[in-house]
Amino acid sequence: MSLSYNSIEPNVIDDEMLQKAIEEQRPEDIVKLAESEGIDFRDVTELQLSFRNILQIDNLWQFESLTKLQLDNNVIEKIEALESLVHLVWLDLSFNNIEVIEGLDTLVKLQDLSLYNNRISKIEHMDTLQELQIFSIGKNNLTALEDVVYLRRFKKLRTLNLTGNPFCEEEQYVLFVVAHIPDLVYLDFKLVSDTTRELAVSKYQYLIDPLELEEAQALAQLEEKLAKQKELEYHKRLDEIHHATSYNIAESKRVEYNEDILQLSETLMTLEMQTVDQLEELIKDFEKNIAAIASTFMENVKGMMAQCRDLENRHHEKLLEISINTLEKSIKNELDEDLPDDIRGLLGDKTTLVNTVNTSHNVHLLKIDMRECDILSNTYRWQASVTGKAFQNEIDRNRSRVKEIFQYIDNLQEQLDNNLQEQLENIELLEPPE
Repeated sequence: MSLSYNSIEPNVIDDEMLQKAIEEQRPEDIVKLAESEGIDFRDVTELQLSFRNILQIDNLWQFESLTKLQLDNNVIEKIEALESLVHLVWLDLSFNNIEVIEGLDTLVKLQDLSLYNNRISKIEHMDTLQELQIFSIGKNNLTALEDVVYLRRFKKLRTLNLTGNPFCEEEQYVLFVVAHIPDLVYLDFKLVSDTTRELAVSKYQYLIDPLELEEAQALAQLEEKLAKQKELEYHKRLDEIHHATSYNIAESKRVEYNEDILQLSETLMTLEMQTVDQLEELIKDFEKNIAAIASTFMENVKGMMAQCRDLENRHHEKLLEISINTLEKSIKNELDEDLPDDIRGLLGDKTTLVNTVNTSHNVHLLKIDMRECDILSNTYRWQASVTGKAFQNEIDRNRSRVKEIFQYIDNLQEQLDNNLQEQLENIELLEPPE
């Protein structure tokens, strides 16, 4: 459980504590060398400050090379003062009294984060942690299962521990988490099985589809925003070339802006490829859903046609029975005298009668078979048409977008070249002849 500083004397992170912590984790020969020459905090890559009754994170700004930090089993109430630890890969803040996730924005290299056994009630403020692979936030106060949706943004997340939170008691907890984080390998220390993954997708696909569409739209908006920012920067730099006072300055600016245009091109293409990947996953899910709909419909059609055949078989048996009985009555002259002649003609020969009834039955069965075949064929064609159109639309969209990017970059390059040429001509006019 998280500790309370009401019953203990809280400590602060000072130089003495840091010095002692480093010495404790270093081999004896290094300790002796450090005692004689002093420890440079900037060279330390790992730091363990567990079980030290620390109330507030402080005084860590010197550890600029730190990659692993252990602050577990203290009485820390707030995540703070970690801004300078930009190389941190592993951070353990478990068994503390933290209530809010914050102060992690600069830790963009973080891969393993433990906030286990704290007092956190919401998963938030972690957007910059795109390298996150392992996340433990079990035994906190998470009550809203929808909070898990936030974790979809971490595309590299493979191991997640949520056990011990109130929402874990919900019946569909595991399926909900697995459905919303499809690449998860381990959940609550257990391997996610293929069966669980299939059940999760089946149950929550109706929630995932709109989420994926929303994410694809957000990515497209981000792409557009970045492009506009780059364009504004580019035009500012064109102005700088325009106001250059010498050939060397103008040429230097041209080289610099050529690099910027190349970088912009790479950025736009990278974003487009990310969009393609996301839309490809969406289309694959769409294809699966269409296939499921078509399969269900065809199974229903086959079931109805089987019922039709069963009804036709029973009708045939009853009709044959009635026909033979009628024939027997005809032979005994027990039929009504006003019976039509064509009916009497059929009743004159039992073989003819049976053949006629059987032929009628076979014709009806054939019609049922043909109708079933038509419906199934049309369904297959519809399925292929709908999915094929979705794939083709994405291919057309991608080709159009790539063409737009190339045209846009070419236009920027042309503007740069024209602007440079114009300014060079102006410089030649301004510079006195030798």
